[in-house]
Amino acid sequence: MKIRIDRARCTGNARCWAVAPELYPLDDEGYINSDGFDVPLGQEDLARRGARACPERVIEVTED
Repeated sequence: MKIRIDRARCTGNARCWAVAPELYPLDDEGYINSDGFDVPLGQEDLARRGARACPERVIEVTED
């Protein structure tokens, strides 16, 4: 599973981080600090929940 993030559209709600801080790191201003990543095994559910928590829908989940 892969996560892709449109950082330019992030408004800093940090809801993804609230669900999964280890997967969705924030910068010093509270915006997502990643363009995407391969989801570690066993953390797929957390990655999906973090993506669903984003009100702007800037996080895209791609199943392998």
